[in-house]
Amino acid sequence: MYYNLARSLIFTQDAERAHDLTIGMLKRVGKTPLRKLLSTSAAGYPKSVMGLNFPNPVGLAAGLDKNGECLDAWFAMGFGFVEVGTVTPRPQDGNPQPRLFRILEAEGIINRMGFNNKGVDYLVEQVKQVKNRTGLVGINIGKNKDTPVENGKDDYVICLDKVYAHADYVAVNISSPNTPGLRSLQYGEALDDLLASLKSRQAELAEQHGKQVPLAVKIAPDMSDDEIAQTADAFVRHGIDGVIATNTTLERDMIKGLPHCDETGGLSGKPLQTQSTAFIAKLAKELNGQLPIIGVGGIDSLQAAQDKRQAGADLVQIYSGFIYKGPPLVHELVQNLQ
Repeated sequence: MYYNLARSLIFTQDAERAHDLTIGMLKRVGKTPLRKLLSTSAAGYPKSVMGLNFPNPVGLAAGLDKNGECLDAWFAMGFGFVEVGTVTPRPQDGNPQPRLFRILEAEGIINRMGFNNKGVDYLVEQVKQVKNRTGLVGINIGKNKDTPVENGKDDYVICLDKVYAHADYVAVNISSPNTPGLRSLQYGEALDDLLASLKSRQAELAEQHGKQVPLAVKIAPDMSDDEIAQTADAFVRHGIDGVIATNTTLERDMIKGLPHCDETGGLSGKPLQTQSTAFIAKLAKELNGQLPIIGVGGIDSLQAAQDKRQAGADLVQIYSGFIYKGPPLVHELVQNLQ
């Protein structure tokens, strides 16, 4: 009830302004005793994935807290893990505004943010300052827009070097539709080259830091069955530790005729739910249990989360569902998702 009232006020604001105001509030509250107002009494079900012990299988997806500023608040809400980012080596403003649009009638969101963030060094400092790290932290890394795609692996390696000591796992984002050419890294020789470079550097960093930090790769739902099979094969061959499925979609059939439906960018939220779940089922079949899957895309209820698990996801993440349903959704999932 309280979140519905708050949402009605938040939704009177432009989408990006509302996001910035909310992040600012959570950043301040999370570092004070007032964070207890966000806390949940739900006891989650622990899950071991990628060699890590998650206190519960419910995570916050990357993109909501790009700079890692609200980790104390997210953990107070009960998340078992929080993925911050996407972060790039250098700060960048992202794409011109407006770039974030609510599809209210369908409980969806279209964004073309373009990896706007304060840079990897700023994010690392935020992670180091967390006071109540009751869950795991994933750090999602990407490339700067002005880095040529053929040199993109250099940006990923720079970020990996800087976040390795502070992350429980590292997510490699090669699937955002809002950085030109980025999705080409999901295929063929470009993918093999990137994965080989990251795995080689991961081994060096594991030796240097005395710990193994898993690498997960986040992929798009807009793949053909053959592309899913080829990508899964590459992940297994290179020894990637996990797959995050899926990012936003470029499809628009599910919101045709609604306000903002023709805006460019990635579509997330409830309209993505069926497509993402079907994708996970195909991916799980190709992986055949060799790699774990973190399922994300349109989870707005316990049933939607259970569908992701039944399709083959070991863990789940929410983003747009959180925007529309708020902390009560986190409580429901943590308490009931086994």
